[in-house]
Amino acid sequence: MADNLIEAQYDITKKSKMLKFYQENKILIYSIIFFILIIIGSTFFYLERKEKNNIALANSYIEAKIYLDNGDKNKAKDILTNIIYKSNNIYSAMSLFLILNKNLIDDKEELYNLFDYILKNQKFDDEIKNLILFKKALFQSNFSTELELLEVAKPILNSDSLWRPYTLLLLGDYFTSKKEYKKAKEFYMQILSISNLQKELYDHAASQLTSINLK
Repeated sequence: MADNLIEAQYDITKKSKMLKFYQENKILIYSIIFFILIIIGSTFFYLERKEKNNIALANSYIEAKIYLDNGDKNKAKDILTNIIYKSNNIYSAMSLFLILNKNLIDDKEELYNLFDYILKNQKFDDEIKNLILFKKALFQSNFSTELELLEVAKPILNSDSLWRPYTLLLLGDYFTSKKEYKKAKEFYMQILSISNLQKELYDHAASQLTSINLK
């Protein structure tokens, strides 16, 4: 009986303390609950908006390809350029690659600005970024100076990227076209030192070295 009384008094005391705590801190409690609800609501809103944006960009990309199939390159270019400036990692990169593959832009400055915008304003996985850098190097190899081209290629050359041998081959061919055979040979030799190299890359580098040695 005494034990039950003590237990009852303990429960009353505990409830009183909880009630007192609630009364003294109810504004803080309500604020925390409200803050949590705001975070949850904002997260759902952000995810829903992101999904809608992805769907809209996917539809725009498909629309651009339809215009290309119908021969309207200017309209396709405008749509793809607009997608690039939406700063979506996936569709921005895909749009730039499609512009390059279909030669939709002739203006060097415009293309350079697109590369610059993507590389400066978006974050990519390392291999995607290296692919973009390789394509930029390939694009610039037609008009850039040696120093400019090497500056673009440097991040790839200093990595173990799967795009490294392609970049070495590009630079070897670049210096071969400039008749700077000693520099070209250095890049081709680096290609041949890579293990598990694709046969076509190995064969191309070996063939170029043979041609250089015969000059």
